[in-house]
Amino acid sequence: MTARPQKLVIAISSRALFDLRESHKVFEEEGLEAYQRYQISHEEEPLPPGDAFALVNKLLNINRLLKAERVEVILLSRNSADTGLRVFNSISHYGLDISRAAFCGGDSPYRYIRAFNSHLFLSTDGSDVRHALESGIAAATILPSQVQPRSEDQLKFAFDGDAVLFSDEAEKIYKASGLEAFTASERQAANQPLSGGPFKPFLAALQQLQMEFAPGESPIRTCLVTARSAPTHERVVKTLRAWNIRIDESLFLGGMEKGPFLQAYDADVFFDDQEAHCDSARNHVATGHVPSGVANDPSSAVTAGNAS
Repeated sequence: MTARPQKLVIAISSRALFDLRESHKVFEEEGLEAYQRYQISHEEEPLPPGDAFALVNKLLNINRLLKAERVEVILLSRNSADTGLRVFNSISHYGLDISRAAFCGGDSPYRYIRAFNSHLFLSTDGSDVRHALESGIAAATILPSQVQPRSEDQLKFAFDGDAVLFSDEAEKIYKASGLEAFTASERQAANQPLSGGPFKPFLAALQQLQMEFAPGESPIRTCLVTARSAPTHERVVKTLRAWNIRIDESLFLGGMEKGPFLQAYDADVFFDDQEAHCDSARNHVATGHVPSGVANDPSSAVTAGNAS
């Protein structure tokens, strides 16, 4: 008997899915009780889409294309069920097929991510994202952007390399000893696969979903966007080959700004561990900061620049 394919599960915070800036301002300026009254009095008023709304809509569309429930989106929220009713009313208003949720009444919802068997967690709360990463779940902080959503069915993911798809083992050499030492080390280790980074399992799950479509018909595309260039590209290529994971497109930019290339690729979302790269990217595409690796270690003496 053929094993049933594993469902791709995405956990998302209410503030990443919807634009809650107005009600959050009430919370910050007037307190919890005023926030609760505000949400209840506006619970029949749909919330505007948030920065990850278009991505979630396209992910759920995969189920329609496959005529099977192959993608599930879970809502995780710091709201109570009472104040969260507006969120679920908004989900219904936009016709999003989201039925499972955890409303945590002010506490962090990250502890439920693994219980829901999530492959990816998207949030606007950096602390929750860090907790998820520490628990071994791919996670990113969705950054504010003014990017207009794309209407096509095609869903394009873009990933940074070191400290995102791959571990930060090479990045540490770059930080400690510079580009020349990094290049020499990567050439020497060209045939030694890199260890997996936090997004390796998510990329593998995406590939399984791609394979459910006939050859050439998958609406999902993946792209590696890295600051690496020749000759350090070789270890990356051989690492993906050793993992038996295929990337549709690979951009080895040699330190060039990533934003214009992400716009040319027409990415729906880009994940990077470097805040500077994220700031550039979010002017062009929806962007998730992955606070992992040496670049995000406050104890690291040097955090500027990177090789990924």
